[in-house]
Amino acid sequence: MKQKYLILNDKQNKQIKIQEFAELNKQMLSLLCEEAYDYKTIKYAISAGKDELIAALRTNNMYPPGIYAEQIADAVIDLHQSKKQESVELFFDDVNLLSKNLKRVKAAKPIEDEPAALDDILEDDYDASYSEKDELKKIDSSLKIADDNNVDDDVGI
Repeated sequence: MKQKYLILNDKQNKQIKIQEFAELNKQMLSLLCEEAYDYKTIKYAISAGKDELIAALRTNNMYPPGIYAEQIADAVIDLHQSKKQESVELFFDDVNLLSKNLKRVKAAKPIEDEPAALDDILEDDYDASYSEKDELKKIDSSLKIADDNNVDDDVGI
């Protein structure tokens, strides 16, 4: 999925606004969410560090993956500190994110060229001394129900 984040510096209202767009139809981005943050919140989060800023930017409605959140945080810092810049656009494509992650994944164990022979798999591996154990004694008693556990006779069948 392709995504776009538009980060706006709304100087009139003293806010940073982030709009999240996604490609729901081919070649057409749709607005998914817009969040506004006042300058005080952004300034405090920036001074507390990048992780704090990312935590402040994430909401129930907008929760970008870590790699995107870091780039959004960097753009917010640049935009907040800039006197001239009014907006920043960030484009992301999940295909690129997935391909980066796939390169990091390594096979844990190589696949065997030939599977084990079926006879080897089905071979009995039980303890030989087990068959020499005492057999269960035959129980010839019948089941008895205790008097206090009788079924009610009033139930009609």
